[in-house]
Amino acid sequence: VQLAESGGGLVQPGGSLRLSCVASGFTFNQYVMGWFRQAPGKEREFVAVISWSGSGTWLADSVKGRFTISRDNAKNTLYLHMNSLKPEDTALYNCEKKNGRYNVVTTIERLTEYDYGGQGTQVTVSS
Repeated sequence: VQLAESGGGLVQPGGSLRLSCVASGFTFNQYVMGWFRQAPGKEREFVAVISWSGSGTWLADSVKGRFTISRDNAKNTLYLHMNSLKPEDTALYNCEKKNGRYNVVTTIERLTEYDYGGQGTQVTVSS
């Protein structure tokens, strides 16, 4: 299994970024996928999750209304669209594969339920 994130960078507050995660080594369209992030000195936290079909999503309260998660199963790619970015969004963002084929999306997503992750892409929001 390989997950390769890209799209991070330095952006001003209020700006936008789109993160991508290209997956390989497994049947992408059979697995729930999520985004997690870790800011310096803080614990890793859940950001967003999407069902294997793409029909169901759930986002953390801190990003609702600003971020959206999507996937293109034909391209084996997961996305995180980030708008109205704030300095507190600064973190290393990782995409993660949830264990178990055809698993479900829940309102409480725990990192312990995910079995593979990428190296991450850094997002820095600063003026």
